Amino acid sequence: MSSETLSSADHKMARAVEAMERDFQGVRTGRASTALVDRLVVDYYGTQTPLNQLAGISVPEAHQIVIQPWDRAVLGAIEKAIQKSDIGLVPNVDGTVVRLNIPPLTEERRKDLVRVVHKRMEEARVEIRGIRRDAADELKKEERDGDVGTDEAHRQLDTLQKTTDRFISEVDRLGGVKEQEVLEV
Repeated sequence: MSSETLSSADHKMARAVEAMERDFQGVRTGRASTALVDRLVVDYYGTQTPLNQLAGISVPEAHQIVIQPWDRAVLGAIEKAIQKSDIGLVPNVDGTVVRLNIPPLTEERRKDLVRVVHKRMEEARVEIRGIRRDAADELKKEERDGDVGTDEAHRQLDTLQKTTDRFISEVDRLGGVKEQEVLEV
C-alpha cells in the first residue's frame, strides 16, 4: 500500500510541474508564440469554446500571430475575447483573419512578467508540498495501524522527501529558464 502512496505522490507532483509549464507557455516574452492565445475561450454561439478549436493559429513572423477562423462569423467574438483577456495585445481584424502584433516588452512589463512567473512557481511549490503532506500523513497512518514497521516508514518518508526535493528543484530550474527568457531583450 505504501509504495502505491509514494508512486501516487510522484505522479501528482509531476502533474503539478507540467501544469506550471503549460502556464509558463502563456506568459508573453518578446517573441510571438501560439501558446499566448491557445487558452483563450471564445463565446461561440453561446458556448464557451477554446480558440484553438475555432481557428487556425500561426506565427508567420517573429512578432506576429495570425488567427484564421474556420467560420468568419466568429471574427467579432474572437476579437472581443482577445480584448477581454490579460495578454495585453490589440487585435487587428482585416476581414478574414485576426492579426496580433507583438510589440517589444518594456523593462517595467518584463519585471511584471517575472513577478507572474515567480508567483506561479510558488503556487507549484505549495501544491507539491501539499501532496507531500498528504502522502506523509498516509504513510504515518499505515505505521500507526501496524501495516508498516517503523524503519520502513522512515525509509518511505525519506524517499518521499527526496522526491519532493527533486520536483521543487525542477520547478526552480524551469522558473529560472522562463525568467531568463522573459528578461532577454
